[in-house]
Amino acid sequence: MKLYGIPNCTTVKKARAWLASHGHDVPFHDFKKQGVDAGWLKQVATQVGWQTLLNTRGTTWRKLTDADRSAAGDEAGALALMLAHPSAIKRPILERDGTYHVGFVDDAYDALFGD
Repeated sequence: MKLYGIPNCTTVKKARAWLASHGHDVPFHDFKKQGVDAGWLKQVATQVGWQTLLNTRGTTWRKLTDADRSAAGDEAGALALMLAHPSAIKRPILERDGTYHVGFVDDAYDALFGD
């Protein structure tokens, strides 16, 4: 099991707090410090869909040029954008038993962990 994201992200903080309070010591992969592997990103996109991974609600997306946003209109463009701007990846991403779960909601984690 591993959690991916950016440590100062509010949603990542909530997920980390939930995991810790439920007794799950989960390694954390910091996109800013450890980067994003292209093969890993493609694997996650294949499983959950690139549209699910692309964070179009955040500050990073709003700061992009219209051309950059337009280029992210297909999988190849979106993946290239997320590699160049890891903050454009929706987070957190929890990998558990080979399955990726994007975002954090208490009820979803409750269901996932059977808590």
